[in-house]
Amino acid sequence: MNSRYRFTGDLVIWAALLTMPFWMHWIGGYPALGSRVLVMALAAMSLNFLLGFTGVLSFGHAAYFGLGAYGVGMTIKYLAPSTALGILVGVAIGTAAAAVIGALIVKLRGVYFAMATIAFGQVFYFIAFRWNDVTGGDDGLSGWHRMPINLGFRTIDILGSDKAFYYLVLICFAVAVAIMAALLRSPFGRTLLAIRENERRARFLGIPIERHIWLSFVISCLFVSLAGTLYALLNNFADPHGLRWDQSGDFVIMTVLGGMRSLWGPLIGAAIFVVLQDYISSRTENWMSFIGLLFILVVLFFPRGVLGIVRRKENS
Repeated sequence: MNSRYRFTGDLVIWAALLTMPFWMHWIGGYPALGSRVLVMALAAMSLNFLLGFTGVLSFGHAAYFGLGAYGVGMTIKYLAPSTALGILVGVAIGTAAAAVIGALIVKLRGVYFAMATIAFGQVFYFIAFRWNDVTGGDDGLSGWHRMPINLGFRTIDILGSDKAFYYLVLICFAVAVAIMAALLRSPFGRTLLAIRENERRARFLGIPIERHIWLSFVISCLFVSLAGTLYALLNNFADPHGLRWDQSGDFVIMTVLGGMRSLWGPLIGAAIFVVLQDYISSRTENWMSFIGLLFILVVLFFPRGVLGIVRRKENS
Protein backbone atom coordinates (compact mmCIF):
# COMPACT_ATOMS: atom_id res chain seq x y z
CA MET A 1 0.00 0.00 0.00
CA ASN A 2 2.78 2.45 0.92
CA SER A 3 4.67 1.73 -2.30
CA ARG A 4 1.51 2.37 -4.30
CA TYR A 5 0.93 5.69 -2.55
CA ARG A 6 4.57 6.60 -3.09
CA PHE A 7 4.40 5.80 -6.81
CA THR A 8 1.16 7.78 -7.18
CA GLY A 9 2.68 10.70 -5.29
CA ASP A 10 5.75 10.70 -7.54
CA LEU A 11 3.53 10.78 -10.63
CA VAL A 12 1.48 13.67 -9.26
CA ILE A 13 4.62 15.67 -8.40
CA TRP A 14 6.25 15.15 -11.80
CA ALA A 15 2.98 15.91 -13.62
CA ALA A 16 2.61 19.14 -11.63
CA LEU A 17 6.21 20.16 -12.39
CA LEU A 18 5.93 19.36 -16.11
CA THR A 19 2.77 21.43 -16.51
CA MET A 20 3.59 24.21 -14.03
CA PRO A 21 4.09 27.01 -16.60
CA PHE A 22 0.59 26.35 -17.94
CA TRP A 23 -1.34 26.50 -14.65
CA MET A 24 0.69 28.84 -12.44
CA HIS A 25 -1.17 31.89 -13.71
CA TRP A 26 -4.35 30.47 -12.21
CA ILE A 27 -2.90 31.05 -8.73
CA GLY A 28 -1.24 34.34 -9.62
CA GLY A 29 2.13 32.84 -10.50
CA TYR A 30 4.43 33.11 -13.52
CA PRO A 31 7.15 30.95 -15.15
CA ALA A 32 10.05 32.77 -13.44
CA LEU A 33 8.47 32.01 -10.06
CA GLY A 34 8.25 28.35 -11.03
CA SER A 35 11.94 28.38 -11.94
CA ARG A 36 12.75 29.92 -8.56
CA VAL A 37 10.74 27.23 -6.78
CA LEU A 38 12.71 24.51 -8.58
CA VAL A 39 16.08 26.16 -7.91
CA MET A 40 15.38 26.61 -4.21
CA ALA A 41 13.93 23.11 -4.02
CA LEU A 42 17.15 21.70 -5.50
CA ALA A 43 19.19 23.66 -2.94
CA ALA A 44 17.00 22.43 -0.06
CA MET A 45 17.08 18.83 -1.31
CA SER A 46 20.86 19.06 -1.54
CA LEU A 47 21.03 20.18 2.09
CA ASN A 48 18.60 17.41 3.02
CA PHE A 49 20.99 14.85 1.51
CA LEU A 50 23.45 15.85 4.25
CA LEU A 51 21.05 16.82 7.05
CA GLY A 52 18.12 14.46 6.61
CA PHE A 53 19.91 11.34 5.38
CA THR A 54 23.35 11.69 7.00
CA GLY A 55 22.36 13.54 10.16
CA VAL A 56 24.90 16.37 9.78
CA LEU A 57 23.75 19.99 9.97
CA SER A 58 25.42 22.62 7.79
CA PHE A 59 24.72 26.34 8.05
CA GLY A 60 27.24 27.13 5.31
CA HIS A 61 25.63 25.70 2.18
CA ALA A 62 24.99 29.22 0.90
CA ALA A 63 28.76 29.50 0.35
CA TYR A 64 28.69 26.83 -2.36
CA PHE A 65 25.37 28.13 -3.69
CA GLY A 66 27.03 31.53 -4.10
CA LEU A 67 30.24 30.09 -5.54
CA GLY A 68 28.16 28.39 -8.21
CA ALA A 69 26.39 31.67 -8.94
CA TYR A 70 29.61 33.67 -9.21
CA GLY A 71 31.25 30.86 -11.16
CA VAL A 72 28.69 30.93 -13.94
CA GLY A 73 28.49 34.74 -13.98
CA MET A 74 32.23 35.32 -14.10
CA THR A 75 32.68 32.61 -16.76
CA ILE A 76 30.14 34.23 -19.07
CA LYS A 77 31.39 37.76 -18.39
CA TYR A 78 35.16 37.24 -18.38
CA LEU A 79 35.91 33.87 -20.00
CA ALA A 80 33.43 32.74 -22.65
CA PRO A 81 29.78 33.58 -23.43
CA SER A 82 28.56 30.01 -22.90
CA THR A 83 25.76 29.01 -20.55
CA ALA A 84 26.76 25.34 -20.52
CA LEU A 85 30.42 26.12 -19.79
CA GLY A 86 29.38 28.56 -17.09
CA ILE A 87 27.29 25.90 -15.35
CA LEU A 88 30.16 23.41 -15.48
CA VAL A 89 32.66 25.94 -14.10
CA GLY A 90 30.30 27.07 -11.35
CA VAL A 91 29.60 23.50 -10.23
CA ALA A 92 33.31 22.62 -10.40
CA ILE A 93 34.32 25.62 -8.26
CA GLY A 94 31.68 24.93 -5.62
CA THR A 95 32.48 21.21 -5.48
CA ALA A 96 36.24 21.77 -5.29
CA ALA A 97 35.82 24.25 -2.43
CA ALA A 98 33.55 21.78 -0.61
CA ALA A 99 36.08 18.98 -1.05
CA VAL A 100 38.84 21.06 0.57
CA ILE A 101 36.74 22.53 3.38
CA GLY A 102 34.98 19.23 4.05
CA ALA A 103 38.35 17.55 4.60
CA LEU A 104 39.21 20.20 7.21
CA ILE A 105 35.99 19.95 9.25
CA VAL A 106 34.89 16.35 8.72
CA LYS A 107 35.96 15.27 12.22
CA LEU A 108 33.79 17.89 13.90
CA ARG A 109 30.29 17.01 15.12
CA GLY A 110 27.09 18.75 16.10
CA VAL A 111 27.18 22.47 16.72
CA TYR A 112 30.96 22.59 16.10
CA PHE A 113 30.48 21.32 12.53
CA ALA A 114 27.63 23.78 11.95
CA MET A 115 29.66 26.73 13.29
CA ALA A 116 32.68 25.76 11.18
CA THR A 117 30.53 25.75 8.04
CA ILE A 118 29.23 29.23 8.93
CA ALA A 119 32.79 30.49 9.47
CA PHE A 120 34.05 29.25 6.11
CA GLY A 121 30.92 30.52 4.41
CA GLN A 122 31.46 34.01 5.80
CA VAL A 123 35.02 33.96 4.47
CA PHE A 124 33.70 33.52 0.93
CA TYR A 125 31.04 36.16 1.58
CA PHE A 126 33.59 38.80 2.60
CA ILE A 127 35.83 37.95 -0.36
CA ALA A 128 32.91 38.53 -2.74
CA PHE A 129 31.89 41.65 -0.79
CA ARG A 130 35.34 43.24 -0.81
CA TRP A 131 36.72 42.21 -4.23
CA ASN A 132 35.00 45.04 -6.06
CA ASP A 133 37.07 44.93 -9.24
CA VAL A 134 36.12 41.32 -10.02
CA THR A 135 32.89 40.49 -8.18
CA GLY A 136 31.29 43.93 -8.19
CA GLY A 137 31.34 44.03 -4.39
CA ASP A 138 28.09 44.92 -2.67
CA ASP A 139 26.56 45.94 -6.01
CA GLY A 140 26.88 42.39 -7.29
CA LEU A 141 28.14 40.93 -10.54
CA SER A 142 26.17 42.41 -13.43
CA GLY A 143 26.81 43.18 -17.08
CA TRP A 144 26.24 39.62 -18.25
CA HIS A 145 23.27 37.42 -19.14
CA ARG A 146 22.46 33.81 -19.93
CA MET A 147 23.19 32.79 -23.51
CA PRO A 148 21.30 30.52 -25.93
CA ILE A 149 22.38 26.89 -25.74
CA ASN A 150 23.70 25.46 -29.01
CA LEU A 151 23.14 21.70 -29.24
CA GLY A 152 24.64 21.44 -32.72
CA PHE A 153 21.40 20.43 -34.42
CA ARG A 154 19.32 23.03 -32.59
CA THR A 155 19.72 26.21 -30.57
CA ILE A 156 17.62 26.62 -27.44
CA ASP A 157 16.87 30.28 -26.80
CA ILE A 158 16.64 30.73 -23.03
CA LEU A 159 17.48 34.43 -23.19
CA GLY A 160 14.03 35.91 -23.71
CA SER A 161 11.80 32.95 -22.90
CA ASP A 162 11.07 32.32 -19.23
CA LYS A 163 9.17 29.17 -20.18
CA ALA A 164 12.15 27.71 -22.08
CA PHE A 165 14.44 28.51 -19.15
CA TYR A 166 12.00 26.84 -16.75
CA TYR A 167 12.28 23.58 -18.67
CA LEU A 168 16.08 23.85 -18.68
CA VAL A 169 15.93 24.16 -14.89
CA LEU A 170 13.46 21.26 -14.74
CA ILE A 171 15.84 19.03 -16.72
CA CYS A 172 18.73 19.86 -14.39
CA PHE A 173 16.46 19.34 -11.39
CA ALA A 174 15.24 15.96 -12.67
CA VAL A 175 18.78 14.71 -13.34
CA ALA A 176 19.96 15.84 -9.90
CA VAL A 177 16.98 14.26 -8.11
CA ALA A 178 17.43 11.00 -10.03
CA ILE A 179 21.10 10.83 -9.02
CA MET A 180 20.33 11.62 -5.38
CA ALA A 181 17.56 9.01 -5.28
CA ALA A 182 19.84 6.39 -6.83
CA LEU A 183 22.60 7.18 -4.33
CA LEU A 184 20.21 6.93 -1.39
CA ARG A 185 18.98 3.52 -2.56
CA SER A 186 22.53 2.25 -3.03
CA PRO A 187 24.72 0.61 -0.33
CA PHE A 188 26.38 4.01 0.11
CA GLY A 189 23.03 5.58 0.92
CA ARG A 190 22.18 2.81 3.39
CA THR A 191 25.52 3.45 5.07
CA LEU A 192 24.64 7.13 5.43
CA LEU A 193 21.38 6.14 7.12
CA ALA A 194 23.30 3.89 9.49
CA ILE A 195 25.59 6.80 10.41
CA ARG A 196 22.57 9.03 10.98
CA GLU A 197 20.85 6.54 13.25
CA ASN A 198 23.85 5.48 15.35
CA GLU A 199 27.33 6.70 14.46
CA ARG A 200 29.00 4.77 17.27
CA ARG A 201 27.47 1.48 16.16
CA ALA A 202 28.34 2.20 12.51
CA ARG A 203 31.95 2.86 13.51
CA PHE A 204 32.00 -0.39 15.50
CA LEU A 205 30.90 -2.23 12.33
CA GLY A 206 34.01 -0.95 10.56
CA ILE A 207 32.40 1.81 8.47
CA PRO A 208 34.85 4.66 7.71
CA ILE A 209 32.65 7.40 9.17
CA GLU A 210 34.71 10.45 8.21
CA ARG A 211 35.09 9.31 4.61
CA HIS A 212 31.35 8.79 4.20
CA ILE A 213 30.47 12.11 5.83
CA TRP A 214 33.02 13.87 3.60
CA LEU A 215 31.54 12.24 0.50
CA SER A 216 28.02 13.15 1.60
CA PHE A 217 29.12 16.75 2.18
CA VAL A 218 30.82 17.03 -1.21
CA ILE A 219 27.88 15.47 -3.08
CA SER A 220 25.47 17.75 -1.26
CA CYS A 221 27.54 20.82 -2.13
CA LEU A 222 27.85 19.71 -5.76
CA PHE A 223 24.09 19.87 -6.16
CA VAL A 224 23.69 23.10 -4.21
CA SER A 225 26.38 24.62 -6.49
CA LEU A 226 24.28 23.55 -9.47
CA ALA A 227 21.30 25.29 -7.86
CA GLY A 228 23.44 28.41 -7.45
CA THR A 229 24.39 28.48 -11.13
CA LEU A 230 20.73 28.17 -12.14
CA TYR A 231 19.73 30.92 -9.70
CA ALA A 232 22.30 33.30 -11.18
CA LEU A 233 21.13 32.46 -14.70
CA LEU A 234 17.53 33.04 -13.66
CA ASN A 235 18.33 36.57 -12.47
CA ASN A 236 21.26 37.30 -14.82
CA PHE A 237 22.94 38.51 -11.67
CA ALA A 238 25.02 37.30 -8.72
CA ASP A 239 25.45 39.12 -5.43
CA PRO A 240 27.13 38.49 -2.06
CA HIS A 241 23.80 37.81 -0.34
CA GLY A 242 23.77 34.38 -1.98
CA LEU A 243 26.86 33.53 0.11
CA ARG A 244 25.60 34.76 3.48
CA TRP A 245 24.68 32.55 6.42
CA ASP A 246 21.04 33.71 6.39
CA GLN A 247 20.64 32.20 2.91
CA SER A 248 21.76 28.90 4.43
CA GLY A 249 19.13 29.46 7.11
CA ASP A 250 16.49 29.72 4.39
CA PHE A 251 17.57 26.33 3.04
CA VAL A 252 17.25 24.83 6.52
CA ILE A 253 13.77 26.36 6.94
CA MET A 254 12.64 24.94 3.60
CA THR A 255 13.95 21.49 4.51
CA VAL A 256 12.35 21.37 7.95
CA LEU A 257 9.12 23.02 6.74
CA GLY A 258 8.54 20.41 4.05
CA GLY A 259 9.88 17.45 5.99
CA MET A 260 13.39 16.11 6.55
CA ARG A 261 14.30 12.48 5.95
CA SER A 262 12.12 12.36 2.83
CA LEU A 263 13.10 12.97 -0.77
CA TRP A 264 10.22 15.30 -1.67
CA GLY A 265 9.81 17.12 1.63
CA PRO A 266 12.26 19.95 0.78
CA LEU A 267 10.49 20.49 -2.56
CA ILE A 268 7.20 21.07 -0.74
CA GLY A 269 8.92 23.30 1.81
CA ALA A 270 10.64 25.34 -0.91
CA ALA A 271 7.37 25.77 -2.82
CA ILE A 272 5.60 27.05 0.32
CA PHE A 273 8.52 29.33 1.25
CA VAL A 274 9.04 30.86 -2.20
CA VAL A 275 5.35 31.34 -3.03
CA LEU A 276 4.57 32.86 0.38
CA GLN A 277 7.63 35.09 0.09
CA ASP A 278 6.53 36.31 -3.34
CA TYR A 279 2.94 36.89 -2.23
CA ILE A 280 3.49 38.43 1.21
CA SER A 281 6.55 40.53 0.30
CA SER A 282 4.46 42.35 -2.32
CA ARG A 283 2.14 43.48 0.51
CA THR A 284 4.44 44.06 3.49
CA GLU A 285 8.14 44.39 4.23
CA ASN A 286 7.72 42.15 7.27
CA TRP A 287 7.10 39.03 5.21
CA MET A 288 9.77 37.06 7.09
CA SER A 289 7.74 37.40 10.31
CA PHE A 290 4.86 35.46 8.78
CA ILE A 291 7.11 32.73 7.44
CA GLY A 292 8.93 32.59 10.79
CA LEU A 293 5.60 32.15 12.60
CA LEU A 294 4.61 29.37 10.20
CA PHE A 295 7.98 27.69 10.73
CA ILE A 296 7.58 27.81 14.53
CA LEU A 297 4.07 26.32 14.33
CA VAL A 298 5.27 23.49 12.07
CA VAL A 299 8.24 22.69 14.32
CA LEU A 300 6.09 22.72 17.47
CA PHE A 301 3.06 20.79 16.24
CA PHE A 302 4.23 18.94 13.10
CA PRO A 303 7.94 18.11 13.58
CA ARG A 304 7.92 15.88 10.49
CA GLY A 305 6.90 18.81 8.29
CA VAL A 306 4.08 19.26 5.84
CA LEU A 307 4.83 15.99 4.09
CA GLY A 308 4.62 14.24 7.47
CA ILE A 309 1.08 15.60 7.91
CA VAL A 310 0.05 14.22 4.51
CA ARG A 311 1.56 10.80 5.21
CA ARG A 312 -0.09 10.66 8.63
CA LYS A 313 -3.50 11.21 7.01
CA GLU A 314 -2.78 8.51 4.41
CA ASN A 315 -1.85 5.99 7.11
CA SER A 316 -4.81 6.81 9.35
